[in-house]
Amino acid sequence: MVVSVDGDGDGDLAVVGYLPLDANYAAPHGKPRMTDQALRARGSELWIWALVLAAIGSVVAVSVSQANRTVPASAPKRAPAISLPLLGGGTSALPEGKVTLVDFWATWCPPCRVSMPRLQQLWTEYRPRGVELYSIDTDDAAPDRDTQVRAFLDQHQLKFQVVIDDGSASEAFSVSRLPTLLLMDRTGAVVWTRVGALTPEQERDLREALERTVSN
Repeated sequence: MVVSVDGDGDGDLAVVGYLPLDANYAAPHGKPRMTDQALRARGSELWIWALVLAAIGSVVAVSVSQANRTVPASAPKRAPAISLPLLGGGTSALPEGKVTLVDFWATWCPPCRVSMPRLQQLWTEYRPRGVELYSIDTDDAAPDRDTQVRAFLDQHQLKFQVVIDDGSASEAFSVSRLPTLLLMDRTGAVVWTRVGALTPEQERDLREALERTVSN
């Protein structure tokens, strides 16, 4: 584009320069203007990122919901008959005809470290009322497994008996995440289940379930 000015006011225009008609032109001291195509591309990019973030948020929400669920769909209606080796020798069968807490855990499981002292205190309170605790270690088989389990129990001052799972108990109860805690009534029916750390809120819920179960 030609740029001309009337410098002396006599009506004669003098050419002083040219400006390009290119849409990408920008003033020397300004930022280059984005084309419509570039703007559309930037908008599409932002929209894609928004969808990605929304998908990530949905996955996180589902994970949190799964971690905090109280009753897994795979929990058996009746407890299977199992008998496992005791830590230190001998075997122990899952109690029959008694209200029983069944706890699946492992030494490497951080939520187990939070839950087990609380569970021990709860069991100590309800033990005089006939409640049993069947504590199942699910660590992988290893030559020093017993030593690791004993060190874990000592570290957290846990005094109850522990049985060593060979995989059969976890399979029988369809356990896929730790810790998993179940409450069985005297008929062997699973009446309460918790997957994840036993929080104060969940402990109150478990106490209510224990009161109902023990009183029946």
